[in-house]
Amino acid sequence: MADSKSGRGNFRRFFLRGLAVVLPATLTLWVLVQAYLWVDRSIAQPINAGVRTLLVESFTYWNGLTETFGITPDSSTMALARETLHLAPDDSSSDTTIIHDYYVGLTQSWWTDYPPLRLIGLVVAAIGVYLAGRLVGGLVGRAVYRWLERLITSLPVVKKIYSWIKQVVDFLFRRQDDERAMKFSRVVAVQYPRKGVWSVGFQTGVAMLSMQEKAGASAITIFIPSSPAPFTGYTITVPKEDTIDLPLTVEEAIGFTISGGVLRPPSQLVPSEDPTSEQLSLKEKDAS
Repeated sequence: MADSKSGRGNFRRFFLRGLAVVLPATLTLWVLVQAYLWVDRSIAQPINAGVRTLLVESFTYWNGLTETFGITPDSSTMALARETLHLAPDDSSSDTTIIHDYYVGLTQSWWTDYPPLRLIGLVVAAIGVYLAGRLVGGLVGRAVYRWLERLITSLPVVKKIYSWIKQVVDFLFRRQDDERAMKFSRVVAVQYPRKGVWSVGFQTGVAMLSMQEKAGASAITIFIPSSPAPFTGYTITVPKEDTIDLPLTVEEAIGFTISGGVLRPPSQLVPSEDPTSEQLSLKEKDAS
């Protein structure tokens, strides 16, 4: 009976340990695949449909293009199409429709038979984003962007959604050399929202002049992110001596916040949680 309980305990321990090893890589791969499928379904496929429509219209009304590629439907193809549509052999009134449908099926078969063509949508989207970035960098582009933003924010419901999404995007993608970017100089711990309760935050700069005069010359501003969404939070001003420097990178601190304190760097684990200590304890147990 003891051996049976020991076997179940070992299975459970090793199974959980296996999950800890397998799940991070598996979930990472799943997230990447789902992100690709979303981009392909929501962005690439509509662009590919537009490219196919453009090709069909070009083939239909530009005979020189079809002759260059050698894809003009021959007489036997036209006769088969008339027979399928139950038209008279000499009926040419529907030739334009038949030729159009022929090019629709032809271009669709290209995307089916040659999977690399599906990447055209992603390439076009990437080029479009790049060009948008270049245009916004210019005087005219900035003016158009500001006009569009004013138009969007003038709509009651859309305004709130757009503002929230813009805050998220600015937090994630704002360049650090942009003067409007949120710059984190160090990770600190501060007693907030009351004494005895410690919160992890980021120093963003020195305090405003009026606050420095009241709190002292060493007062600093700290951004305390919320869990699990670190792009929202609170900005507080405290004396620098009331904070504790934490030996964490910004990425480690954000991971700690998003996970609600579950994810901690190995250097911040207490000895009883250190995997190395656990392995040593198991070895000592086996040896005894």
